Amino acid sequence: MAKVVTFGEIMMRLATPGYLRLVQANQFEVTYAGAEANVAVSLANFGIDVSFVTKLPSNELGQAVLRTLRQYGVDLSHICFGEGRLGLYFLETGFSQRPSKVIYDRANSVFALSKPQDFNWDEILKDATWLHFTGITPALGDNLVESCRNALNKAKEKNITVSCDLNYRAKLWSEEKARGVMSELVQYVDVLFANEEDTEKVFGIHADDSNIVEGKLSLAGYEQVCRRLRERFGFKKVAISLRESIVANLNGWSAVLLDDDDFYHSRQYTVHIVDRVGAGDSFAAGVIYGTIMGMKPQETLDFAVAASCLKHTIIGDFNQVTLEEVKKVAKGEGSGRVVR
Repeated sequence: MAKVVTFGEIMMRLATPGYLRLVQANQFEVTYAGAEANVAVSLANFGIDVSFVTKLPSNELGQAVLRTLRQYGVDLSHICFGEGRLGLYFLETGFSQRPSKVIYDRANSVFALSKPQDFNWDEILKDATWLHFTGITPALGDNLVESCRNALNKAKEKNITVSCDLNYRAKLWSEEKARGVMSELVQYVDVLFANEEDTEKVFGIHADDSNIVEGKLSLAGYEQVCRRLRERFGFKKVAISLRESIVANLNGWSAVLLDDDDFYHSRQYTVHIVDRVGAGDSFAAGVIYGTIMGMKPQETLDFAVAASCLKHTIIGDFNQVTLEEVKKVAKGEGSGRVVR
């Protein structure tokens, strides 16, 4: 039986109601979110045994996080606790030509200040078959670079599949620091996830004939990106989500996958967006699920894109969909007609 472990920070998300701007808001909608926690919840919803590893404050906010994750059936037994604060992020949802905005308030959080010795990777990975992390985790500090390195070394010692989503965040570290750290860490990675911007920012690999600002994306260019990444780092799979931003709440959404030496691309969905945050995490979870379940590469990619397409329609970072709902969309049942 497959067991996935994800490692990273979970935060309190404070979003303005509806489409209010942050400067207008006098109240916020509270949920909890974080890239690796988002992946864990998606996989749990699909019936995968999954454990989320982090450090939480020893107070009511830490307990609120546990209660939130527990309802999805995520294993929380390897979460540790300490004195400190829970990280926050503020979200203003964009509309039309006005983009969404995120403001982080996560500096010196209990997770950001965690120590490598807080995590016993031999015990955490005891029964694991897959380890997932993102570039956000090492971006939080050199201590977490070391924690990631320890986890990756132990995963390779145990012959565990490792996946990583680059998730470059300019507000957390520079391109130069990201390139140096991630070039080392991805040496342990079997499956790499990225979007159309990450590969250029982190590794300097750009897709020819593409311009993400203008919404111009070239499949041939991204096949070249996937192959160059594989040549440089030896990944078994490279999956890249492709977003064509028409306006903030209307996007084209698709993805490509390099599996061994074969290249695949999905259909493109036109998505009217309710909440796009977490879409990349739901895509990664879909690829992980398809791979674990032995789906063929094209089926895996179609499943992952359908799952992430649905995520755009759901408020909050977690992709609160069922396996059956994703499969229906992947088969083409995406008209949005009322189900009676």
